[in-house]
Amino acid sequence: MHRGPPWRCRCGLAGHLADIIGGAQLGGTMLLLGGSAVLSGIVDNIPYVATMAPITSELVTDMGGDPDHVMWWALALGADLGGNATAIGASASVVVLGIAERNRHPIGFWQFTRYGLVVTAVTIAISAVYLWLRYFALA
Repeated sequence: MHRGPPWRCRCGLAGHLADIIGGAQLGGTMLLLGGSAVLSGIVDNIPYVATMAPITSELVTDMGGDPDHVMWWALALGADLGGNATAIGASASVVVLGIAERNRHPIGFWQFTRYGLVVTAVTIAISAVYLWLRYFALA
């Protein structure tokens, strides 16, 4: 259910996400956390966050506008930790691969991804539990 002013346009990606989420903040939080993790493994996390920040802002406004809203934390944790999944997910990973190759210890994309996916899955699961505890169970 839409909680913002009745004259607000619910068009675009933020409107579609708000319609999918409905009033379920927990579901929306987990969707944003997981979706951000997956997309940040494919797209570098900096442009991903730059693209998602206005969308998240609109979602937060629709859900009450609290600056410490759980959606901001879901975006930050998902994008940051999801960038660890692949070598192209974070700029630091690209730098590390270059340093490793220069020192004659090349790390292949799939070798990096094999370990990166495990690290990402574990840290996103821990983040999901943290967000649930902090903003829903103990709030």
